[in-house]
Amino acid sequence: MSDTNLKKEFSTRDVQRMRNIITGNAGNATGIQVGYTKQSQDYQEGDIWEENGKQWTIKNGIKQTVTKHDKLRQLTVMPLSCPECNKPMKDNIYNKKMWLIHSKCNDCVIEMEAKIKREGKWDEYEKKMMNNNKNAMVDDFEKAFEEFINTKGSSYVTEAGDIEKWSGGKVNEEEIKQVKEYIKKLRETDI
Repeated sequence: MSDTNLKKEFSTRDVQRMRNIITGNAGNATGIQVGYTKQSQDYQEGDIWEENGKQWTIKNGIKQTVTKHDKLRQLTVMPLSCPECNKPMKDNIYNKKMWLIHSKCNDCVIEMEAKIKREGKWDEYEKKMMNNNKNAMVDDFEKAFEEFINTKGSSYVTEAGDIEKWSGGKVNEEEIKQVKEYIKKLRETDI
């Protein structure tokens, strides 16, 4: 004679699962589950948010960090088309140079300078460009001088990997004053 008794007992979860299948509610839960679900927020192109102490944004569909150098990078990276004439900017030395100086393509700069010459304002434009260049060089010189003054004795690593300690000669206050006056005079002098 065969044994009709079940050797395994069904749990309440198994019984509830069978009831759900029979009643046509196969997707219903058979128990309570406890856990943590992370709340996620969907961000769109150009949104900026902070997460884990970093700023993030979405550019071209890619999540990227926002750094303090992004604005600087945006100034130096040449676009695909000129913002003034909307023509494609070829990747050549002329467009690169004019983009860094004027933020437009070489053709637009040529047109702008031709217009300035026709209006008779070329000398004024040329002086302005030369003075801007001079002021940038004076700024670089002043920064280098300040660094020289503030560095009493420095150590440098040579190409061979040796560490050399340099100590400059003494710079007295009178010499520092003379150089600072010279820098001031250079700033005030126009070309």
